[in-house]
This record gives sequence, structure tokens and C-alpha cells, in this order.
Amino acid sequence: MELELTPWAEEDLGLLRRINVPAMKGHLGGPEPEEKIVDRHRRYVHMSITGTGVMFRVALLPDREPVGSIGYWDREWNGAKVWETGWSVLNEFQGRGIASAAARQVVARAAADGRRQWLHAFPKTDNEASNRVCRNAGLTLVGECDFEFPVGTPIRCNEWKLDLTTIS
Repeated sequence: MELELTPWAEEDLGLLRRINVPAMKGHLGGPEPEEKIVDRHRRYVHMSITGTGVMFRVALLPDREPVGSIGYWDREWNGAKVWETGWSVLNEFQGRGIASAAARQVVARAAADGRRQWLHAFPKTDNEASNRVCRNAGLTLVGECDFEFPVGTPIRCNEWKLDLTTIS
């Protein structure tokens, strides 16, 4: 299976809407209203421009069929600036290793970016699939932590991290 990661673009709003369904957002606070989706889409498009991270459309090759999203962005964590990463793979494409393969590509891109030492991920403790993606992408489990997602909604997560300076 070959994947292509392409920086998020205006034409990706439809993919974001496909991700914003109850079955996809169960571990992320549930679907968002349309205005929040449009705001999120704008942030994704502008991340590369502002230097605050990069969001990508994940597509299967050779047809370039969009199957999800992944990215990394600025996060203040324990007094340090780090990259945070997160992903979504459409339900009909889950279980094929797509998220793990995309996460390995994001690790390489975040390391090549060179602006942050650490890449973190914060999947809910009961999200077995996302915790497995972290492990498969080479992140190390630090332990459990309290987190908010969406903002104002407390959740219990696993903190995973990877020292990007060790990636060649």
C-alpha cells in the first residue's frame, strides 16, 4: 500500500465533512457544527503559511483517493514548544495500516522540519487503535495525562512522545 500526503488545500473541505461524523468522532468529542468545521478547515489551510504546523490529506496511490487526514502543529506542553500530531482515517479504510503508515511519514516530515525537538500525541486511554498507531510510528508511551479536547472538555489520555533529533 502506497500513500501520498499532500498539504491541506481548499478542495479538502469535503473530506473534513466526511470525517465529521459520529462514527469518526467518538473519541474526539463528537461531530462539530458546520461553522466549526469551516473554521477548522481554514486553520488547516493556513497552518503551512503561518508556520504553526502542517495538515495533510492522506490519499491512496495510484488513484489518489482521499482516505483521511494527519498533521503536526504547535503545542505548548510542560513549558516547552513541541509538535502535536493527530490523524483520522475514514471508517471504510480503517484496519489496513493506513494511519500507521501516514504517521511514519509525518514523523519523517516533522523531523526534517527541524523546528521542534519533540513530537507528541495524546490519544484517549481507551482508543486502542490510535495508541497502536503511536507505537507503530515509533513514539514512546510516557504515561497517562489529563487533556482537553475539544477545548473545555476534559479527557484522560496517554501521552506519547518521540525525540525528532534521533530521526535520520
